[in-house]
Amino acid sequence: MNAMSLSRRSLFRAASGLVVAVALPRAGSAQAVAKTLDRSRIDAFLAIGPDGIVTLYSGKVDLGTGARAAFRQLVAEELRVSPAKIVLVEGDSATTPDQGPTAGSTGITVGGTEFRRAAASARDALIGLAAERLKLPAAELEAVDGAVRPRAGGASVEYAALIGTGRIEAKLDANARLTPPEEWKYLGKSLARPDLPAKLTGQHVYVHDFRLPNMLHGRVIRQPSVGAELVSVDIASIADIPGIVRVVRMRNFLGVVARTEWGAVRAAKALAVSWKETPSLPGSEKLAAHARGTAILRDEVIAERGNAAEALSGANVLKATYYWPAQAHASMGPSCAVADMQEDGGTIWSASQATHRLARNFPALLGMKDGSIAVNYLDGAGCYGTNGHDDVSLDAALLSRAARQPVRVQWSREDELVWEPKGPPQLLDLRGAVAEGRIAAWETRTWLPANTPNLPSIPLIAADAAGLDQKQGHSAGLMAGNCDPPYEVPALRAVAHWVKSTPLRSSNLRAPGKVGNVFAVESFTDELAAVAGADPLAFRLAQLKLPRGHDVLRRVAAMMDWEARPSPATRTPGAVMKGRGIAYCHYKQAENFVALGAEVEVERNGALRVVRMVCAHDGGMSVNPDAVRAQVEGNIIQTLSRTLFEEVTFDTTRVTSADWNSYPILRFTDMPKIEIELMDRPRDRPFGAGEAASAPVGAAIGNAIFDATGVRLREAPFTEARLKAALAGA
Repeated sequence: MNAMSLSRRSLFRAASGLVVAVALPRAGSAQAVAKTLDRSRIDAFLAIGPDGIVTLYSGKVDLGTGARAAFRQLVAEELRVSPAKIVLVEGDSATTPDQGPTAGSTGITVGGTEFRRAAASARDALIGLAAERLKLPAAELEAVDGAVRPRAGGASVEYAALIGTGRIEAKLDANARLTPPEEWKYLGKSLARPDLPAKLTGQHVYVHDFRLPNMLHGRVIRQPSVGAELVSVDIASIADIPGIVRVVRMRNFLGVVARTEWGAVRAAKALAVSWKETPSLPGSEKLAAHARGTAILRDEVIAERGNAAEALSGANVLKATYYWPAQAHASMGPSCAVADMQEDGGTIWSASQATHRLARNFPALLGMKDGSIAVNYLDGAGCYGTNGHDDVSLDAALLSRAARQPVRVQWSREDELVWEPKGPPQLLDLRGAVAEGRIAAWETRTWLPANTPNLPSIPLIAADAAGLDQKQGHSAGLMAGNCDPPYEVPALRAVAHWVKSTPLRSSNLRAPGKVGNVFAVESFTDELAAVAGADPLAFRLAQLKLPRGHDVLRRVAAMMDWEARPSPATRTPGAVMKGRGIAYCHYKQAENFVALGAEVEVERNGALRVVRMVCAHDGGMSVNPDAVRAQVEGNIIQTLSRTLFEEVTFDTTRVTSADWNSYPILRFTDMPKIEIELMDRPRDRPFGAGEAASAPVGAAIGNAIFDATGVRLREAPFTEARLKAALAGA
């Protein structure tokens, strides 16, 4: 095993502790370790070494969210140790409990909640052991700085001494006391992220940097178009390239393995290959029409009250269609993985958000026994959804199995933008009616692809190409969230039409479904406010029941010095038109409360400048406020890019947005001023901050454009050409 792996494994402390010993798996094997992975047990999550160092085993990983600090804070607070004495093992399928993929803001809500409960349970168990040793009632003892001591004074006993050579045979205690905010020492504080020094000095090991002894390099020659069939391969065409180890073919899967990365890159480009191509795509410009024409598998009523059909049967009904395009994850670094596969199993190093899922699914794909493959998490490029990380992990595994040596595979930029699974397109038809200054009736009909998978598995392109039998799970229901308005509408019906498929392979992309849905719902809310002649803020507040929703909306209004008036604004002479817009979201109608304001400038030639964005964010308890603020800011920036620039394009055979020119993203020169206010509620459960602030961005900008120009954009992205055409037609 390489030096880096030995250093990591040495943290597992094969001496006394909450876990007595850990049997280390050899490289290339998922040999079982001598520690429980049962999430009901304390020692699934925590180990205390003889030196007092606490090891936290986390099935959730840090995708750049700052979770490495927050996880330590949660454990440190309840276990009464310094965060500096906590070592984190994350996403190692062999030693960490399976807490599900790191997605949906569940890092804190699921992972962190379990860590905190485990730490509180361990603290109480340790106090119980100390009570036996000191012959004192547990109520007379307290845990402080990694030891238990009498409250009245006296000698303390360190945790490691209490454990001895044994093991705490205890489960998580649902009734263990959690430390209240007034006693917090670490929670609610902006502790520095422990990974930043190494990242800022170039010492941090990303999966792209990871190396194993005798490691080879691989590249996959992708099909030139969707569904293309491999006809022939001329291996002699790369005979003059030194260091080629082998060419691997499995039906339509084709890869090369070489001793150097440049050798693999050269061979992949030079290999003479013949393909049979068949046009199978409708073309991106026909995607919305394609959704309407695709067979509907089922209809699902997302929300209903009153009789919307009857209430919308009159003449004064507003209708609008909104469209959110297919988009890429557009990770700044292409996906990469390293695999060391042997005959009976293996180990994969991956930046996947779901290492346990890969460890479950890959053995069946590769014809191996359950539990024979371990997957270890290493940082990769940011993804915020399933990009190419899972795909490249299987690429590496297939090539390593064929070569019987460790193989590293890194995708190209074109691979990433063309072949990673896409956030699917969304089409929404809305109808609404206003009476007495309020929304009287509302109908949403949304067309969503039923083949948008998330759990338990995304279909992998290498498996499809190689003809491997892979299980495909779907949780497409997550796409329909927030397609109904968060307001008190007496007659409401929101229906999702689950269509059979979408042309391109799809997956979850940050705030899946909610970005497109809230864009439509909050833009249409503004349209109804304009029909009512009402101020958009007052219109929302009058129909919003939840006080926390009122709080974030009023806070954003105060930050913007909101002027109460209907939209659009009175136009002024000159080349630049200015406007402001607001949007609101109760995420999933159950979690975070977010209000967002935007200020824009629009030139008459269609040039758009987002000048300022303000956000009030209520995510419940903030474990680490700086990390939460950074996440909210990241949500806004990424979705600003998606709103203004991003759209996957394709013709009848292949994706054509294959580089940064054809798939542009936000640049520093496009950045507005961003102001964020956290509405911290330390006594409430945390909702997580990884997604919610994304949802209202598109609507806030669209509403600001309408306020400035009187033009309503109902299709993203808001390109200069699209805005210019809308202005010309106004």
